[in-house]
Amino acid sequence: MPDVTQTLDASGLACPMPVVRTRQAIDQLASGEVLEVISTDRGSLQDIPAWAQSTGNRLVEQNDGGDRFTFLIEKA
Repeated sequence: MPDVTQTLDASGLACPMPVVRTRQAIDQLASGEVLEVISTDRGSLQDIPAWAQSTGNRLVEQNDGGDRFTFLIEKA
């Protein structure tokens, strides 16, 4: 597991806000740094990986905790 540079807690936010906040947070990171995203929106399970792929960022890890989802995204 890579070192997390920053954590974004998007719990309680509904689509599309977890992706919007993820984009804003990753824009503040340098290439190679890792953003951890925490979300409670089930749509994030599809939205965040699709966003990462479309923007060229790498989804390092994705965990489904039932009611809480976590993602590690490495900035391209």
